[in-house]
Amino acid sequence: MDDALAVILGGGRGTRLFPLTHERSKPAVPIGGKYRLIDIPISNCLNSNLRRIFVLTQYNSESLNKHISLTYSFDNFSPGFVSILAAEQTGDRSEWFQGTADAVRQVRRHLRTHRSKDVLILSGDQLYQMDFRKMGETHRKSGADATVGVIPVPAEQTSGFGILKIDRDGRIVHFEEKPGPERLGDLESDVPGHGKAFLASMGIYLFGREALGRAVDDPNLVDFGRHVIPWAIDEMRVQAYFFEGYWEDVGTIAAYYQANLDLCEAVPPFDFHDAKRPVYTHPRFLPSTKVEDCTLRSALVSEGCILMGAEIERSVIGIRSRIGHGTRVRDSLVLGADFYESIKEIERAERRGLPPVGVGGDSVVERAIVDKNARVGRGVHIVNEKGVQEEDGDGYFIRDGIVIVPKGGVVPDGARI
Repeated sequence: MDDALAVILGGGRGTRLFPLTHERSKPAVPIGGKYRLIDIPISNCLNSNLRRIFVLTQYNSESLNKHISLTYSFDNFSPGFVSILAAEQTGDRSEWFQGTADAVRQVRRHLRTHRSKDVLILSGDQLYQMDFRKMGETHRKSGADATVGVIPVPAEQTSGFGILKIDRDGRIVHFEEKPGPERLGDLESDVPGHGKAFLASMGIYLFGREALGRAVDDPNLVDFGRHVIPWAIDEMRVQAYFFEGYWEDVGTIAAYYQANLDLCEAVPPFDFHDAKRPVYTHPRFLPSTKVEDCTLRSALVSEGCILMGAEIERSVIGIRSRIGHGTRVRDSLVLGADFYESIKEIERAERRGLPPVGVGGDSVVERAIVDKNARVGRGVHIVNEKGVQEEDGDGYFIRDGIVIVPKGGVVPDGARI
């Protein structure tokens, strides 16, 4: 893939991941305790020998830009780069990116300065491990103008995806966005070696350079999934690349929460421990985690944490997390902190009525997400006993039945949520 460019789409406002996206873009949201979502597509590219990567950003991009600049740099003798292309006003256009295809259309002048045979379009909010070289082989052997990554989904999930139908040669002949159950009879495909299946688009597209130019030339084609791919199926040869591994779109709170908890399984569906396909992130040089008189079951604990007499079960604990004595954390994500508080800083915060950063002692946190730099006091119960699905409270939000303490949020001593 050394003759291809990668373009990773930073996404829109990320409203389905609110409040995690209140102060950051979707690709900057933490995953697995120490990584960010953007690390997944970038690492897949690097592991596929694809080292010329553009990241398109627009909303709340400061933390994402900082993470990329601190993490991904190549030596002076390498042609590789990870470059940020932010939405910008020009003499020709003053609008923000209107969709995925419009974003690529607006940055074409930057892509043209780099020679390449193909352009790979990726999303910044998916969890998967893929060797893009295999997709490239399918693309070139078939003589396709464009190739779409597809994954089989059960009938009950088809309404959440764009469903593609292929012929016996793997060419895509039909596309339907989020079809209803009455349409499924016409959308099943015969997949060689796998039988009949419903094939969903993964939002991963490999275009020939000239084909991409044609595909995004029409300003009325704003989005790849809704506009460009249906148009290309009629005008070009569009091939399917069948992917059989784990893939999850973590664009909603429920999906994000579950994908993180799945990492706590004995054999997780996504393996951060795969030495052949490492996931890269910013090296922070943190101290080892300190664990004193704790009980840990099926937990992921990141570096730099201080855990004192806590009980942690099926939970992901992020970097620099502090969890106090007698606290129980179950089925939850504690995303950690960007800094350590000194004793003097803790004392000053307490004089202002603020608990320390982290989760205080004698608290219960169940089925919750505690975002970075949040302050949860002593004796707090976050359990959502009433099973509320949606609510905006004082210092917390509930989405999909999951209680979320936002970044920098404060839950005072003794609070019950």
